[in-house]
Amino acid sequence: MQLQRLDSALAHDIAKAMMDGFNRHYRLFRAESARAKHRFETADWRGQQRAQKERIEFYDLRVRECSRRLEREFKAGEQPMDVWHQVKLLYIGLLVDHRQPELAESFFNSVTTKILHRSYFQNDFIFVRPAVSTEYIESEQPGKPGAYRSYYPQADTLLAEVRRLVADFGLRVPFADFDGDTQRVLNALKPLFDHRRLRANFQVQVLSSLFFRNKGAYIVGKVINGFQELGFALPILHNDHGQLEIDALLHGEDDLLMLFSFARAYFMVDMEIPSAYVQFLRSLMPRKPRAEFYNALGLAKQGKTLFYRDFLYHLRHSTDMFRIAPGIKGMVMLVFDLPSFPFVFKVIKDFYPPQKDTSRAQIRDKYQLVKQHDRVGRMADTLEFTGVGFPRERFSDELIAEIEKFAPSQIEVGDRNGDGHIEVFLKHVYIERRMIPLNMYLQEAFDVLKPRSGADDAQLRRANEQLEQAVVEYGNAIKDLVAANIFPGDMLWKNFGITRHGKVVFYDYDEIEYITDCHFRQVPAARTEEEEMSGEVWYTVRPGDVFPETFGPFLLGNPMVRQVFMRHHADLLDPAFWQHHQARIRAGDVFDVFPYEQHKRFRRDRSDP
Repeated sequence: MQLQRLDSALAHDIAKAMMDGFNRHYRLFRAESARAKHRFETADWRGQQRAQKERIEFYDLRVRECSRRLEREFKAGEQPMDVWHQVKLLYIGLLVDHRQPELAESFFNSVTTKILHRSYFQNDFIFVRPAVSTEYIESEQPGKPGAYRSYYPQADTLLAEVRRLVADFGLRVPFADFDGDTQRVLNALKPLFDHRRLRANFQVQVLSSLFFRNKGAYIVGKVINGFQELGFALPILHNDHGQLEIDALLHGEDDLLMLFSFARAYFMVDMEIPSAYVQFLRSLMPRKPRAEFYNALGLAKQGKTLFYRDFLYHLRHSTDMFRIAPGIKGMVMLVFDLPSFPFVFKVIKDFYPPQKDTSRAQIRDKYQLVKQHDRVGRMADTLEFTGVGFPRERFSDELIAEIEKFAPSQIEVGDRNGDGHIEVFLKHVYIERRMIPLNMYLQEAFDVLKPRSGADDAQLRRANEQLEQAVVEYGNAIKDLVAANIFPGDMLWKNFGITRHGKVVFYDYDEIEYITDCHFRQVPAARTEEEEMSGEVWYTVRPGDVFPETFGPFLLGNPMVRQVFMRHHADLLDPAFWQHHQARIRAGDVFDVFPYEQHKRFRRDRSDP
């Protein structure tokens, strides 16, 4: 192997400028995340929402800023490839002892691919695989805790240690009943492990920074007792009097997976070493991919980087074919999947039917709105990619024909890199976690419940429970979206999916609007018998008008569905329900939908904040 001399002053300056660009980005990102504590203490909920939205844009702003500097000062795009070889090697040298090396590598990729032609996107010029390990990176700030703090209680000091670990976060707002809350935490913890047999290494580990999202702050940690480890989270909220309360004890992998769901907004966390936080969180939720932890922490670019590496690895170790996704085809999106991979790929079509008055730019704006908004556990997060190449041999001819028919501007097939490999190149694609479409989930229940299905009593009971759960969750999903100022627009069952935890999530965004931008109206009474019997709309419909009474014919054609829906969610057909929430939002009320059930709360007799 020939060693390359690193003697280019120009390459050194480019590498240093790129590192300066990343360090500036993470310094601003971390400062905004750290300010979440003050916003929580002062109950600045609108400010918290603005900051969450604005922080999402930080990365792209810094990438553009850095790439413009490289072009202006170094004419980076005109430099020969041997200079770029040296730039990467020198940049790797700058990653030694860096606290965020994996993020810095992704930043290098983002800037480089903005400057270089796509034919250079290969191992020699970008970080396809990490060059620096993130294992065992330690903080070097004297007197500062590492990624987590450890507490070592004994049987008679458990309560005191619980109180100390909460107090150590230094929240500057008093608790309404600190002693009572911490006693409730201990009472809830005791049945979960054998606290009477404390082993020599019994300890509680707690991540050093609070996790902030909307109106809540969360302490995240784990209890270790011998070979037993129990992950937990303590949600801290403001009560009606401006004092703090510990609202619940969330524990175990399932509770934490709901807290860190892909359908929820990103956390704000002040982290010097994000990889250490991800490593800790993975010990609590080993089934969750690393990419999704970075997403949950607001580091979406790193999440995309890891997702794409996982995807390429999966492609190399699988043989099944991409196909048109099962289910009812969308009017705006063309959806395909790989059966062995738990995600779906969505391409915006070039042509829409007359009832879809929209454009590609408007659809992209809707998806961006969802990314920046509070998703309240009811809207799936999406990964957005531009310029993605897939191996042609993995695409069925039927799928190629479908894309060429409905989205011809988005596809190129050929040897783009001149290396003899034919690929399918998609200019723009969204990627979402796969869910069971709600209409298909309901159809499974209908098939069992229909006359002469041959189902036994146990099967009928399960099908009835499935139908009830789906319809109740569907209505709950819409109400959670309403609370977050989102009107789904197209509320058909096919636009919702059900997760492995039984939660209903919305995933079709081309018609969403803010509740406050809609006009919720009652259907006017017919003036004549002819109008009443007419199949046509006899009243004026203005842009933004919504008539909740008209939802029923589209949603409730099945009598079994209608019965359950009217028992639990008849208010969704009443304009007054929508108008009430619209007025609440316009008055400045910020409603938070918390990622746990009412029965888990310590004070179950009160309504949600």
